[in-house]
Amino acid sequence: MIHGWIMDDPDQEFTREILRKVRQIEIRSNRLVSEALAGSYHSAFKGQGIDFEEVREYQPGDEIRFIDWNVTARMGSPFIRKFREERELSVILAVDISGSTDYGSDYLSKRERAAEIAALLGFSARYNGDKVGLLLFAEEPVLYLPPGKGGRSVLRAVREILTAKPPKPGTSIAEASKFLLKTLKRKGLIFFISDFVDWGFERPLGCLARQHDVIALPIFDPLEKKIPDVGKVYLRDPESGHEILVNTSNSNTRMGLSKLSKRYREGLASFFKKHGIDSAQISTKDDYIADLHKLFQRRVLRRR
Repeated sequence: MIHGWIMDDPDQEFTREILRKVRQIEIRSNRLVSEALAGSYHSAFKGQGIDFEEVREYQPGDEIRFIDWNVTARMGSPFIRKFREERELSVILAVDISGSTDYGSDYLSKRERAAEIAALLGFSARYNGDKVGLLLFAEEPVLYLPPGKGGRSVLRAVREILTAKPPKPGTSIAEASKFLLKTLKRKGLIFFISDFVDWGFERPLGCLARQHDVIALPIFDPLEKKIPDVGKVYLRDPESGHEILVNTSNSNTRMGLSKLSKRYREGLASFFKKHGIDSAQISTKDDYIADLHKLFQRRVLRRR
């Protein structure tokens, strides 16, 4: 037998690798949702209804003001009063799959990090009874899955984020915003997951934020903040194909690129604040759970 000489079908190998990644993301996301994020998500995004429904055990992230002290005293552990929600939310995960999101200098690419975040938010929404939809976009909208319930819709979203191939590698947040403005008939909760390497999107995204609850999650790679000294290198734009030779041994060059990156991130933060868009910057390297917790807590405090 000479099995060792027979190569696996590259397509089959790719499929197995994607399924493995989806499964890993599913396991980690479900654990994080059950351990840490579901209560915070609920406090940050779910409206308090007018009808009392039941009491249940306190979960991390629940609002203390809803603790039922009589039941807590009887049971010996904290319980909260649960209200029937005024409405279920329609959550849209608007995910950038343009050429620049395939970049990753270390463990994960920006697209892989986006898939992780989408899974975490999707399972949090499902845990709280919300519908989850998906918009993949690059230079134009690539795929739209209307909001639906169930874990399968979340897993399909993760798979599509990892595998979808846009016809054009460019980015247009403006076109994605216009698409959602035309498509969504009722107010929704929209998570924009992108590196925001784009221009001219301010007006359409601002209009979208006036009609819907928009959360921006800019993803960045550490090397986009600070370029190391590695001599002369070619930097290639993955969307336009343009290349430029850069001497990273020149300290002024490195400092200039770092300042340019910082100025752009500060400009994004200023734009989000002006239009009432909550945001949290997400690194491809560092743990992002704390950043999401801080984002959710800011929303909770603002509602009190």
